[in-house]
Amino acid sequence: MADTQIILKNEQATEQLAQSLALQAQPGDALLLTGPLGAGKSVFARAFLRCFCGNATLDVPSPTYTLVQTYQAAACTASHFDLWRLGGPDELEELGWDDAREGVVLVEWPERLEDLTPSDALHLAFTVNAEGVRTVRLQGWADRLDGAALSALVAG
Repeated sequence: MADTQIILKNEQATEQLAQSLALQAQPGDALLLTGPLGAGKSVFARAFLRCFCGNATLDVPSPTYTLVQTYQAAACTASHFDLWRLGGPDELEELGWDDAREGVVLVEWPERLEDLTPSDALHLAFTVNAEGVRTVRLQGWADRLDGAALSALVAG
């Protein structure tokens, strides 16, 4: 899947997409989440982490103030970064970026990674239009994802 756009008709569709991607995630993967406030990034991250960690009631607070939250899953550690308040990519070392990359990372505000942006990342660009319709554009993981199947999953 080089480039796929999916309409997310409700919060459940966002959660279904996140769960599907969590089942395919592997150690070393990076998911980069962009989009305005209210577009679905937090809903996606929460559902992804709960599924990846195998715990439907996992507490998944926003990492806005801590910059990173780490979770232990069966396959590896998963780290959720919110880089909004990051001064620059040089501060990532203090947050344990290199160690986190051995597991799965979800990154909000990934443009702050600059040169540290993983070349093999899955990019998820969330949008919401004036009518409130949410969409996500996925780019990456061409050898693993089927855009048509994902679209059908969240449409059903």
